Parts: sequence; C-alpha cells; structure tokens
Amino acid sequence: MAGAAGLAKHGRPRRAVVFSGGGARGAYEAGVARFLVQELPKRLGHPVEFDILCGTSVGAIHACYLAATAHLGEDRALRLVEFWTSMRLEEVLPLSARDLLGLPGRLLGLRRTADAIRSGAAPERIYGVLNTKPLENLVLRSVPWRRIRHNVKEGRVHAVCVAATQIATGQVVAFLEGGEVHESRWLRDPNLVPRQVHLRPTHALASAAIPVLFPAVRVGRTYYADGGLRLNTPLAPAIRLGADRVLVVALRRGGHEAHEEALARHRVEDYANPVYLFGKVLNALLLDPIDTDLARMHLTNEILEDGEKVFGDDFLPRLNSMARRGQRHPFKKIHDVVIRPSTDLGLLASQALEGANAGSLRSPLLRLAARSASGEGSSHEADLLSYLLFDRAYVGPLVELGFRDAGAQEEELCRFFSDDPF
Repeated sequence: MAGAAGLAKHGRPRRAVVFSGGGARGAYEAGVARFLVQELPKRLGHPVEFDILCGTSVGAIHACYLAATAHLGEDRALRLVEFWTSMRLEEVLPLSARDLLGLPGRLLGLRRTADAIRSGAAPERIYGVLNTKPLENLVLRSVPWRRIRHNVKEGRVHAVCVAATQIATGQVVAFLEGGEVHESRWLRDPNLVPRQVHLRPTHALASAAIPVLFPAVRVGRTYYADGGLRLNTPLAPAIRLGADRVLVVALRRGGHEAHEEALARHRVEDYANPVYLFGKVLNALLLDPIDTDLARMHLTNEILEDGEKVFGDDFLPRLNSMARRGQRHPFKKIHDVVIRPSTDLGLLASQALEGANAGSLRSPLLRLAARSASGEGSSHEADLLSYLLFDRAYVGPLVELGFRDAGAQEEELCRFFSDDPF
C-alpha cells in the first residue's frame, strides 16, 4: 500500500498497532494487549514499543489507553483487563422494564430533538436507544487522558489516531495526537480527513458510538458516530503516519469458504428473527471491511514485489522518483501481522447466555436476548448480543481467548517487534 518511504529514527522500523471496533467484543483486544505488554517482553528481553496506535470504536479507547500509559510498566495490561472483567451488564448498560416500554416514545420523539438542534440548543448526545452514561463514566475514570499528550511529546509514542464518522458529511475524521500530517499522503481519499487535536474522552466516545444503539456524540459543533461505519480498521491512517509494519487486532474469526457455506444453509431459518438480522448488519458495517483493507494492502505489496522481479531492484526507487515529481506520496511494502479470534465471538456470547441461570438474568436486555435466541432451529449465534454483553460472564472468556490467540502467534510477534528485516 502507498505510504511514507523510509524507516523511523535510527533506521528502526516504525510499527503501528491497529485496533478495530465491536462494542463488548473489544474485551478480546484487551487479552491481546495483555500478552503484548506482559508476556512478549519476556521473550524479547525488552518492553514492546508502540510507535503508532490507531483505533476505531472500542479500539479507539484501547489505543488511547496504551498511549496514555506508555510511561508505565507491564501492570498497565492487568489494569486494562480489570477494566473489562469488573463489568456487570446491569451496571454498565442499565435498562429497566420502564426503559423498554419507553423506547417507542423515545424513537417517536426524534423530531423534538431535531427541532432543538436547529434552534441552537445542541445536546451533548443524540438519538441513542441505550443509556451509555455509566459506560462513559467508566471509560473516563479508566484512562489517564492528559498523559496521552505528555507521552507523545516525550517520544514514547509517535502518534495516536482515533477515527470517527462525521454524521453530517459521512466523512471519516482521523483525530490525531502527534505525527506529521503531510497533505500529499491524505489527499487521495477525500472521505478521510486528518485533524490534529489534543485527544480527549469525547473523541474516543464519538468513535465508539454504535448507530441506533449508542447516542451520537457532539465534538465541537457537529456530531460523530462509530468510525467503523466507514473505516473499521484504520490501516490508511497508520500508513499515512509512516508505519512500516502494521499489527492488526481483528474481532471476527477468519472464515473458510466451505465452512461459511455450511453455516449459511443453517442460518436461513434465523432470518425471520429481527435481532439476528440486526446483528448481521452490524457485522457487515463494523467487522467485514478489515479483510477488504488487508487484501488491498497485500495486492499493492505483490505489485511492488513483481515490479522488482521484472524490472530490477531499482524499480521502487524509480517509481517513487516519479511519484515525488507528481507531488504524490511514495510507495513502499507494508508488512503485517493479523491476530483474529480462533472462535466465533457471536457463538461465545450465546454460550455465555446459555450458561446464565434464570436468577442471574437481572438485566431486561439479557432476558430479551434470551427469548430471541431460544427459538427452535436457532443457529445459536448471538451477534447483536456480542456487541452489548458488557458483563464478566462474556468478556472474561474473551480476554482469555485474546491472550491465547496472541500467544499462538508468538514467533510472528517476536519478528514483528524485532528490528530484523521481514
């Protein structure tokens, strides 16, 4: 993929870690982060360094957390895990029976909200079905937000990127703390706009605002929603910030064609379930783009490699000389490592629900999910629930899964974080 040529200072490759989004699925990322921060240094003999941290949705919160704690030791990984495993759904996303009964009225009241916005009384949050205030407060308390600026200024992190979708224009705004913004690197995509800021909680919460479920967040004078609507895995910002190597943490299991075809036949019976369908829509919006992004990057790498084989070692320098003359950013090969779940996270959510006894289903949201998943012939996938189940019964196993999956790729990760050429 096209990007800035050259390596980071002292000839060391510049590494980016890219977190994707998916609500409660993000606990998987916490498990991966724990392995990177706590276990991998034992093999490397030194702490890992994250030059560029990028994230959308819940991944934006993780990117900010790792940047804000870059000056701390390995215990910061445990605190991130504790952030997740302390959750109880009824406390994080409270939804009473009265709230459920009031949902139609809230939806019918959208016009009143629009009238208020036009009159200049712009609220901080708009159009969310769920009350996310307790979850937001938990995020506010758990990240030392002011330290992001200090750690970037002191060189512990080169840049942090949080991507959010601007509702009015449909553009993805990449909120950047640090890094260099060279216009030639960003002009190719008019729907991706860089904006240098001092990152605050509102930027991350805006990126994590899943449409319909979570309210959109006002940043300045306009509203933003989940960055994953247009840019789930922000590979482009990472590369435009100068990454030579990209570590992607995905939140969807890689599918094999035969396996997916078999599942598709069983899923037909679930199409009458609107909860099931909404979960699949969220998957398509928030999770699927990662594979397209990676495929495009791999294709560019292959073209550059084939060009060197056909035209010789000077192919890339000559190509980049022409790019510079045209005031375009040069090309380079980007090396990547992808960590993705070895188990379907929708199935894990369903299993967590099945493992809960009737007395533990204190949240009306859980009881509603249990009824929707209990139909005869159900495929036992709970994709929608996997975004909303902010509860230790679900996120605890996700954290462990992320830790194990990262450990299974230890050799690749050691190579990624070494200074040796790929």
